[in-house]
Amino acid sequence: MVANLTTPLIGIVSTTAIGRLGDATLLGGVAMASVLFDCMFWLFAFLRMSTVAFTAQSLGAGEASELRAILVRGFIVAALIGTGLIVLQIPLATLLLGAMGGSEGVTRAAKTYFTIRIWSAPLALGNYVVLGWLIGQARAKLALGTQIAINLINMAATMLLVLVFDFGIAGAAIAAVIAEAAGLLLGVVIARRLQGTLTVPRATLFDRAKLMRMLAVNRDIMIRTASLITAFLFFTAQGARAGDMTLAANAVLNNFLLISAFFLDGLANAAEQLCGRAYGARNRNAFAGAVRLVLIWGFAFAVAVAAVFALFGTSFIDIMTASTEVRRIARDYLPFVVFAPLLGVFAFAYDGVYIGATWARDMRNLMVLSLLVFLAAWFALRSFGNAGLWGALLAHYAARGGLEALRYPVLLRKSFAT
Repeated sequence: MVANLTTPLIGIVSTTAIGRLGDATLLGGVAMASVLFDCMFWLFAFLRMSTVAFTAQSLGAGEASELRAILVRGFIVAALIGTGLIVLQIPLATLLLGAMGGSEGVTRAAKTYFTIRIWSAPLALGNYVVLGWLIGQARAKLALGTQIAINLINMAATMLLVLVFDFGIAGAAIAAVIAEAAGLLLGVVIARRLQGTLTVPRATLFDRAKLMRMLAVNRDIMIRTASLITAFLFFTAQGARAGDMTLAANAVLNNFLLISAFFLDGLANAAEQLCGRAYGARNRNAFAGAVRLVLIWGFAFAVAVAAVFALFGTSFIDIMTASTEVRRIARDYLPFVVFAPLLGVFAFAYDGVYIGATWARDMRNLMVLSLLVFLAAWFALRSFGNAGLWGALLAHYAARGGLEALRYPVLLRKSFAT
C-alpha cells in the first residue's frame, strides 16, 4: 500500500514546486500537463494490473517458472507503447492540450512540460511492469523500495532544477525523466537478483495461448481504464473552462484525490495478489476471505484518510500554492475531497478483486456504465457550476463500487462452480 502511495508524487511534486513560484498560469499549465500524463500513462496501467494478476495466478497454480516470461513480455509491450508515444508526441500534444480548453498562457506552459516529460514514457511503463511483477509475488518491501527511490530522486531533482537553478516547468519535466530512468534501472537490477537471469526461451516467451490470454485481458482493462480516464479528463476540461483560478484550485484538490486513490489502491493491490493467488489455486474459501479482509481494511483506511483531509486539508492547500485566490477557491470545495475516499472504498477494493481474478470483461462493462452515470449526474448538476462538477465525480465513485459489488456474487459462483 505504501509503495502505491508514492506513485502520484511526481505530479504532486511538480505542481507544488511550480506553485511556490506564485504564478497561477504556470501552476495551471503544469497541473494540466500532469493530469494528462497521469491519464495517458494510466491508460496503459494494464501493464501493472495484468502483471500482478498473471504473476499471482502463476504462483497459486505452482508455475513459478513462468515468472520470468511474464516480466519480459511486459517489458516488450511497455517499450513498444512508450516508443509509439514519443513518435506521436506532436499530434498528441496538439490534440490533448487543445481538448483541455485552457487559456493561451496555461496551454503554452503545459506544452513545454509535455514535450520533455513524454520521453519518460517507455521508462514509466517499464516501471509499471516491475511494480506489478513484485506485487504479484507479494514482495512489498522491494516494490516499496523502487517507488520510494523514484520519488525521492524526482523530489530532489525537481527542487534543484526548479527552485535552485530556476529552470521552471522544463526543470520539473526533466526531473521526472531522470527519476523514471533511475527507477527502471533499479527494477531491472532487482529482477536479475531474484531470477538470476532475464533470458527466456523464445518458445516460452511467445507461447500462443498465454499471449492471446494476455492480449484479451489487457484489451478489456485498457477499455475499462479509458472509460475511467474519460471521466477525469472531462472533469479537468470543465474546470479549465471555468477559468485559470478554478483550474488551479481543482488541480490542487486533485492531488488530494490522487493521494486517497493510491492509498486505497494499495489495498486493491493486495486484493489483486491475494485473490489472484487463490484463483490460481482454485481455492474459493481463500478467495472470499481475501475479499472480506480487503473491504474491512478499506473502510478503516478510508475513514482515516477522510479524517486527515478534514483536519489538515487547509494546511495542505497552503503548502501546495502561494496564490491567495487559488487557496480560497480550493477551500470552498474541500468537503468534496473529504467524502471521496468514503465513497471510493468499494470501487478500489472490487477493482482489485476483479483484476486478481481476471474478470476483465465484466469490469470493462461496469466501468463504461459508471461513466454514463457520471455524465448523467454532471448534466443534472451542471447549473451548480464547479460544485455540480465535483458532485458528479462523487456519483461516479459510488456507481463504480456499487455496480461491482452487485455483480460480484454472480461471478464468484460462476468462477468456482464445480
